Amino acid sequence: MEQPLYKRIQNDIRRRIQSGELQAGALIPSEKDLAQRYGVSQITSKNALNGLVEEGLLVRYRGKGTFVRELVIPEEPHLQSGAKKTIAIILPTMKTKIDQQLLDGLERYCADRGYDLLIRITRESQEEEYRAIKQFQERGVDGFIIFPVEQESYNNAILRLSLDRVPLVLVDRFLKEIKAYSVSSDNYAGVREAISSLLAAGHMRIAFLSPEITNSVTDERAKGFEAAFMEQGLPIDKTLWCMLDLETIAEGNGQREIVRFLSDQSDITAVFAVNAELARYAHYAIREIWKGAGNEPQLAAFDDPDLDGIPFIRQQLDDVSRRVVDLLSEQLSGTHEPRREVVPVQWIWPNDLDFT
Repeated sequence: MEQPLYKRIQNDIRRRIQSGELQAGALIPSEKDLAQRYGVSQITSKNALNGLVEEGLLVRYRGKGTFVRELVIPEEPHLQSGAKKTIAIILPTMKTKIDQQLLDGLERYCADRGYDLLIRITRESQEEEYRAIKQFQERGVDGFIIFPVEQESYNNAILRLSLDRVPLVLVDRFLKEIKAYSVSSDNYAGVREAISSLLAAGHMRIAFLSPEITNSVTDERAKGFEAAFMEQGLPIDKTLWCMLDLETIAEGNGQREIVRFLSDQSDITAVFAVNAELARYAHYAIREIWKGAGNEPQLAAFDDPDLDGIPFIRQQLDDVSRRVVDLLSEQLSGTHEPRREVVPVQWIWPNDLDFT
């Protein structure tokens, strides 16, 4: 899908600020100048600037123009030098084993460094995520570890933290337009290896089950699937892709939709689900549709769905947690070198599993 014109203007301005071409306090070209430069209407250029002002990236002064916002470091008079650091951890859910393992690792490595923790579960609500960030800022926390909710765009409060250089590490997500600290599993390589293995085993008709692509995780996993086919010179049949919107999943209708979808795909030989929840729905659907006839498709998943004999991609969550806390500690010590760290994953075939 082609990027909206106002978004292109915004992204260019963000890149110029991030690269240092536009410093804090620099004057931004006028709406008229931007309209001429990008070949758009003045209304479009005005909307672009308005959006960046709302984000807090730019500031307008009547009669003077629009400027890059000066960096303001909030005062924390109640935090004395050398006092124990307080870290806010914001997670979208605690429903899965992955969520629980991740929080366990983060808590353990933070405790090793003597950090106090404040934890908030947003229940996949971007509004709650925004409120949590603001409330923790008001309490004067020293740093943030945030696993963003599954939404099409990142919370403006997260963007603001990154731009203001507040100690922050994003977990399992990364900002494409702004440099920020983040740690994620190797979603792309993991799915590419899994699908390549299925193809090597003779599975040419592979269904792909995923939430709609709204963030870097779902995007990378979809691209890993495509890469495996392209490397073999095989066509990608997207009629075999079942992309579930977030509302359908949140309302508990994911299983029903997967049953409906797979009922129309009698010729598939394998099903790949991008997370454990969808894998469990697919497992139910396969039993319901094929009824153990012996020709049911091979199911595979990203993350362990707790189903015997199902190959899956295993994340190294302890390594993810350790790296997150290391990057946060780096920032708390005064260093600011934003980067993304990617942790390798492991493709587990049934023969590698211990069922004893």
